[in-house]
Amino acid sequence: MTDSGAPDRAKMLPGVAAIGLWMFLLCLMGLIGVTRHALPPVVLVFCAAFAAAGQGLLRLRRWGWALTLGAVLFSATYGMWAVVKGHQVGLVLMVAINLILFLYLVRPEVRERLK
Repeated sequence: MTDSGAPDRAKMLPGVAAIGLWMFLLCLMGLIGVTRHALPPVVLVFCAAFAAAGQGLLRLRRWGWALTLGAVLFSATYGMWAVVKGHQVGLVLMVAINLILFLYLVRPEVRERLK
């Protein structure tokens, strides 16, 4: 219990908030790519999934956590594919960030705070 009487479980960890914002940033990057015709329109489906994942995670929902895990893993996989096949070395940082976020999300103290 915290000082306000609310259970500790309802308190958001700062890392979870940052990951939720990262999901919205990934969504924005996809939208910009589609509007500039650098990415195919099917990316809009992934943008919607990233936005939903960020929203669910910020609300501390279990489905948001699961969707965020999938989105982070998908983004890391896509980044690795782009580095290997497209020689886009600039995406190495994005891959590293996504893998770090994945490892943070699977920590027991993060999972126990979700509804």
